[in-house]
Amino acid sequence: MISLVDPYVYQTLLTVVGKTVVVQTSEGNIRGLLRDVKPDHVVVDVSGSSFFIRTQCIVWVLPQ
Repeated sequence: MISLVDPYVYQTLLTVVGKTVVVQTSEGNIRGLLRDVKPDHVVVDVSGSSFFIRTQCIVWVLPQ
């Protein structure tokens, strides 16, 4: 399995864990609480539901 990691995106996202963010992906955007950041994905909590978003799919992130 090959997984690409963008260390700059990973390190930047770590600074906003626990804050509300808007994550734009190739499929649309998701707004919620950034619960966790891993090198290959992030976890965003939206009204009690967890969304696991691959870092490779993220276009931009806007902290609120």
